[in-house]
Amino acid sequence: MEEFTVAIIGAGPSGLAISACLSQNSISHIILEKEDCCASLWRKNTYDRVNLHLAKEFCSLPHMPHMPSSPTFLTKAEFLQYIDRYTTHFNINPRYYRLVESSIYDKIKNKWRVEAKNAKEGTWEVYEAKFLVVATGENSEAYIPDVPGLENFEGEFVHSKYYKSGEKYESKEVLVVGSGNSGMEIAYDLDNWGASTSILIRSPVHVLTKELVHQGMRMLKDFPVHTVDDIVTHLASLEYGDLSKYGIYVPKKGPFYIKEVNGRSAVIDVGTIGKIKEGAIKVIPSYIMRIENKKVVFGNGKEKEFDAIVFATGYRSTANKWLKDYNYVLSDDGTPKNEFPNHWKGEHGLYCAGLAKRGLFGIKKDAEAISEDINLNLK
Repeated sequence: MEEFTVAIIGAGPSGLAISACLSQNSISHIILEKEDCCASLWRKNTYDRVNLHLAKEFCSLPHMPHMPSSPTFLTKAEFLQYIDRYTTHFNINPRYYRLVESSIYDKIKNKWRVEAKNAKEGTWEVYEAKFLVVATGENSEAYIPDVPGLENFEGEFVHSKYYKSGEKYESKEVLVVGSGNSGMEIAYDLDNWGASTSILIRSPVHVLTKELVHQGMRMLKDFPVHTVDDIVTHLASLEYGDLSKYGIYVPKKGPFYIKEVNGRSAVIDVGTIGKIKEGAIKVIPSYIMRIENKKVVFGNGKEKEFDAIVFATGYRSTANKWLKDYNYVLSDDGTPKNEFPNHWKGEHGLYCAGLAKRGLFGIKKDAEAISEDINLNLK
């Protein structure tokens, strides 16, 4: 058994950020990561053309801003280079291949007991820590909804986590389920590779350019949310016109208000809207009722055969599976128990980071708040 002041579970951006902050105060800690590298989601489970849609000023981790020479909007490769520089600069050394199976709070010792399997060596390890940080992120487990008949679908279906590019789908009929940023960009990529692409858009959604999002986030520093929303939605309407004729409807509430309340981001357009307007990508404003062989039957009564379905339907946190006393900080669905902005803090030295649906900017804030709270507790 090994003892540390803080045990961090997960070596994604959240875990790395907290490690850097703790090191600034010379607080002993350990990072346990099930994969063989840090930031594994970015390295292994993102599609080829993915880039950061937010400006670099909102995508840095604590104590290390992006270099002035870096472009405003980073590519995936540039962001991973930044992550590697970050781990080197702060001498962050996660323990990889550690699958945490159990984490229990010992009320007698007032410590957290973490049991992990070393998948590389096939041995078990035990750690004790005064503080425990859940940094496994929002994107732990791919989520595909329960669609009647999906198990008998005669084509191919895949979650966006495992989608790389549209090269293999050339000349095929492909349905993308999900109208978030991943779904919209995958639809764009599929069309570029020559697939006959349809996208299912069930709910109203805001569509903005990355420049509008950048301007809006800067304005939020000086103006209230409703003012920024009014300005940004007006500029978006000038940019795109009335999208309802194409099956895309705008929510009644503004994009930054929605982001603040439920964490849902506006779609940052990479060119998908242009393809929808020209008819290259078809919008289906409905939901899947059932699947029959290769035929998909929609809630609006329409049906169509597809060769493949890509589910860009999000992720679920897996923390509740190994964190036995999760109720100190998480709800039954794995989301923070406390409301934003106090979502990160639990009881008995338990914290969660990167679960507020606020991207890298939110991760930075979580890490700073958690490390400061731990430091104050120790003092």
